[in-house]
Amino acid sequence: MTEPAIKLACSGCGASPDPGEPYPFRCPRSGQGDVDHVLTKRVDPARVSFPDGAAGHGQPFARYRGLLHSYHRAILGGLTDAEFVGLVERLDAAVARVDGRGFAATPFQRSAYLSKALGFTEGGGVWVKDETRNVSGSHKGRHLMGVLLHLEVAERLGLVDRGGRPHLAIASCGNAALAAAVVAAAGGWRLRVFVPVDADAGVVARLAQLNADVVTCARQPGLAGDPTYARLGEEIAAGALAFTCQGNENGLAIEGGETLVYEIVFDLAATDGAIDHLVVQVGGGALASSCVQAFSTAAALGAVDSAPRAHTVQTEGAHPLERAYARVASGLPSHPSQEEVDSALRHAATHRSAYMWPWESEPRSIAAGILDDETYDWLAVVGGMLRSGGSPVVVSEERLAHAHDLGQKAGFRVDPTGSSGLAGLLDLCRAGVIEPDERVAVLFTGVER
Repeated sequence: MTEPAIKLACSGCGASPDPGEPYPFRCPRSGQGDVDHVLTKRVDPARVSFPDGAAGHGQPFARYRGLLHSYHRAILGGLTDAEFVGLVERLDAAVARVDGRGFAATPFQRSAYLSKALGFTEGGGVWVKDETRNVSGSHKGRHLMGVLLHLEVAERLGLVDRGGRPHLAIASCGNAALAAAVVAAAGGWRLRVFVPVDADAGVVARLAQLNADVVTCARQPGLAGDPTYARLGEEIAAGALAFTCQGNENGLAIEGGETLVYEIVFDLAATDGAIDHLVVQVGGGALASSCVQAFSTAAALGAVDSAPRAHTVQTEGAHPLERAYARVASGLPSHPSQEEVDSALRHAATHRSAYMWPWESEPRSIAAGILDDETYDWLAVVGGMLRSGGSPVVVSEERLAHAHDLGQKAGFRVDPTGSSGLAGLLDLCRAGVIEPDERVAVLFTGVER
């Protein structure tokens, strides 16, 4: 069999799924040893290229199809390029019928208001990627649309019987659940959603409208970790497919999120511009992991000179990623070599419990969407920060509220979770980590409902 241009391999142990596996979502050795088993893409830069400015298709999953594992699997299985594009267009039209809009490139522009408010010069500033205008009001639909394409390709290639579909499952308190319900409905898949007891009533009502099966999960005294995630694990073990944004449960959710950065890279190329820093909020880690890996791919393909310095933002209520980063970095010199960083990451990958474990107390914050007890896709993000010279930031509730207010005054209909990256930028500017003449990208990821 011809080797695909984009392959899958576990970042923790190196294992790859069987080429005939219809749902290659998890490492085949998942659960074995104290290893961080997460499937990631391996891109062959000699056989993959970044689309140039002449790429005419505006739908992101069509425009960036050459960077998707699902596309290469489809072509290797006998589908034509036109057939894959037709598949994307059909599914996107179905999403639009469910949600009122399909997937399209979202705005990425310099905010004059935020740049002035934060004291940037004319040469520097704050660029905002506005995902509040995306399907279901957040970036989450990108992740799940990427997974849906894999499901559809598996059926088109005859790897599974369409009539015997299992149901999909996700654990989420809000935006991810809504996105999953929209995308699942568009594809005609049954979905079970595990939500906490304090899930927003409006979100739960909309899930019911979308025919999702909603299961409420309460925390149990003395048991650490998110109860919705625990129930998701049980559901997957019983035969459900992980239609989720936790990278360890479905590594292919990452490549859908990567389209967000590909759009940024495309827009920068159109203006001959660049960004110096990326500040991204982190809950379960899928968004940050997508950003780090997409910029790395873009750099390897020559679409950008180098990846920006990546900084992550978590709340004082729960910051397991910052804790893991500190543990990895503690064994490194102040200016580590690439070999030293790689060695530290290999150790972390094979000693997961020494770096990542559930937050000990129930987290609370106005930025409820980033209160994951664990950062499930943490290793790629820690590596991205160490390799780019970035850092994690832990922000106060006061700073989160201030950032939310600024985002609203700047004209964005963003919620406190969606603007929490801006909260981290405020702290980074105050600390002098980011200079007034530098260019910074932040992601506004959730609409105020």
